[in-house]
Amino acid sequence: MRRDTPNSPQPKQDPRFKTAHKEAWIGLALAIFNFIWWFGFAYGLGGRPVEEYTYILGLPDWFFWSCVVGFILMSIITVVLAKFVLTDMPLDDDPTYHPNPPNFSDKPAQKGPKS
Repeated sequence: MRRDTPNSPQPKQDPRFKTAHKEAWIGLALAIFNFIWWFGFAYGLGGRPVEEYTYILGLPDWFFWSCVVGFILMSIITVVLAKFVLTDMPLDDDPTYHPNPPNFSDKPAQKGPKS
């Protein structure tokens, strides 16, 4: 049974969720753009009779534009997004957690059991 009262404090949402949601929408938009690009060229140019095909580098033009150029374009867009738009953030519970805390004492760290 849930007993929420109107004045009960709500837990503060981790700001990483907002960033993750934004980046998920960016990924979804990129996938939709990729599908539209591929579908448009593959079925738009590929819907003609075979006798009317033109060839680029020995490939039918519809295949060249939908698959070859589409792959190169999507790769470039993905790299640009990863470098300049998407955020690198820690995914552990405590954002201040450091797996190997620095040793600030004057004694060197001991390696193994004491003798």
